[in-house]
Amino acid sequence: MAAEPGSDYAVISDVHSNLEALEAVLADIRLKMGSPEILFLGDAVGYGPNPNECVGKINEVARRAVAGNHDWAVLELTDITYFNLNARIAIEWTASVITPESRLIMEKWKLVNRVAENSLLLVHGSPSEPERWHYIITLKQAEENFRHFSEQICLIGHSHLPFIIEQLPDGGLALKKRRAAISASRFIINGGSVGQPRDGDPRASWLRLSGGKAEIMRVPYNFRRTQQKMRAAGERNLPPPLIERLEKGL
Repeated sequence: MAAEPGSDYAVISDVHSNLEALEAVLADIRLKMGSPEILFLGDAVGYGPNPNECVGKINEVARRAVAGNHDWAVLELTDITYFNLNARIAIEWTASVITPESRLIMEKWKLVNRVAENSLLLVHGSPSEPERWHYIITLKQAEENFRHFSEQICLIGHSHLPFIIEQLPDGGLALKKRRAAISASRFIINGGSVGQPRDGDPRASWLRLSGGKAEIMRVPYNFRRTQQKMRAAGERNLPPPLIERLEKGL
């Protein structure tokens, strides 16, 4: 079944313990959409200063959720040697401050979820091997992954890079950077990162699925407040490069 024009979804991903960005995005969702169903695509924690607050808020607002690689790392389900040094340091600090309540919430998040009535697949990294945390960045990677799901739309996160890739009826692929009409085609869509954008735009990013359209939305937030809290946690816990990148969107 194709996605219905009347179905409204707000899709958020890669919050990474950034409470200021999450609150700004949720306010923007309420302003622009009212009360849509919110879908969460993983990585509530890692990198930022407010892991417990972000896990709790996501649990409150998201009806469906999947786990990300940082969530699994904090739960000791993914080997942290997979991560770069700064990410490992942040994961270790996050694991030291995460509460039992937050752990219980994250443990409930599976690697794959679905909205069957609107033919949506939810996964953090890729539909081909969700547990391997592969990236989908290139059209070639997207082409391979279209073979691994039957739904009309696969919603992903992980790379922090927003894009809409449409698979045309003839099998060709078309890249839409900001918006697209949801037609009879199939799609892989990354709504970007709420808490740590990496496309050169420091504004928080989320995806609006409404009225038969997909649109990537951007929201300014007080990243300097987030940076202040990260510095207060200490550079041995949240290293300076993780702080500095927030104002650059890199």
